[in-house]
Amino acid sequence: MKYKAAMVSVIAFVLLSFARPEKEFKIFQFPQNQIPRIDGEFSDWKMVPETYTIGIEELKNTKFGEGVAQDPKDFDLKVKVGWVKDLNRLYFFIDAYDNYWDFSDPVMRQDIFELVVDADLSGGPFIYKENSNKEIVPLSQLYFKGHGAHAQNYHVFTPAKDKDWAMPWGNTPWIKEFPHANAACKYNFKSGESGRMQMEFYITPYDFAAFEGPDRSIVSNLKENELIGLSWSMLDFDGQKCESFMNLSHDLKMINNASYLCAFRLMPLEKEFAKALDANWKFVTENREKRIIRFYDHSVGEITKWHWDFGDGESSEEQNPVHQYKQGKEWVVILTVEGPAGKSVRSKVWDVVTQ
Repeated sequence: MKYKAAMVSVIAFVLLSFARPEKEFKIFQFPQNQIPRIDGEFSDWKMVPETYTIGIEELKNTKFGEGVAQDPKDFDLKVKVGWVKDLNRLYFFIDAYDNYWDFSDPVMRQDIFELVVDADLSGGPFIYKENSNKEIVPLSQLYFKGHGAHAQNYHVFTPAKDKDWAMPWGNTPWIKEFPHANAACKYNFKSGESGRMQMEFYITPYDFAAFEGPDRSIVSNLKENELIGLSWSMLDFDGQKCESFMNLSHDLKMINNASYLCAFRLMPLEKEFAKALDANWKFVTENREKRIIRFYDHSVGEITKWHWDFGDGESSEEQNPVHQYKQGKEWVVILTVEGPAGKSVRSKVWDVVTQ
């Protein structure tokens, strides 16, 4: 009972650490054979149901303190978020209208989609000026000690003219570069005009992003059905004056403190894209000298029966068996699964090797 009570307390703490704890947003799972192309054509997003759309009505203008609803006649925004299982990226599609797009400034005074992600729910301040050690450590040092490391803030320029597509707020400018990120935008207006802008991009979230680069960094491991911390703001500049600062968290602290992000769930495939039964498996070499291999079932669907053919004349009916080979060789291992939807087979040729 004590263990259960402790777990409930931990879960409650995690849920309460989100902004708007009563609200949970969804991240659409793209099939692995239909990964969005970052090409500015946007048809890949048509498969995403409208239930995944997060509109301007979810944002509050917090520029003047207490959040107020944003007028869509002044600025309208629709956002969809996607992911692909086993590919640690977050994909975004932005469809926006502004009655006055401002992007003439070569620096920061322009319309900006400000995105913050904390995939491992580490929470807390992540901007160097908010670091609790700033009284004893110079800010110049703190800039390279955690600024943007456990959560990332992207200033996405909408649109970007004569500049990179985004500015990561922190000491990790490399996270905006390919292959860690990519972006494409489509619009047909000039600065100072009204119009519609569409944009798609992906980012790679990091549990730890080091200023030295990706080699010392830890990519966030995105898992189906898990929650991540995510939020965004929209800065609407009219004539280089910030007319509104609308954000999804309804709290301006979201731009520098990951404890003020919203809860987003990495959804499983929608039924129309999911296979009823699909055999698949992985393995690890548990003891190379003794030729002991541990097999793991990664099949999809309702399964009532497993059959493993290890390729050496031996077999198993266990879901996740351990097998010891008697000789060194390249092996063909076959998993057959059965269930209400029928039968599925997955053979892997020479993945398993013993010497």
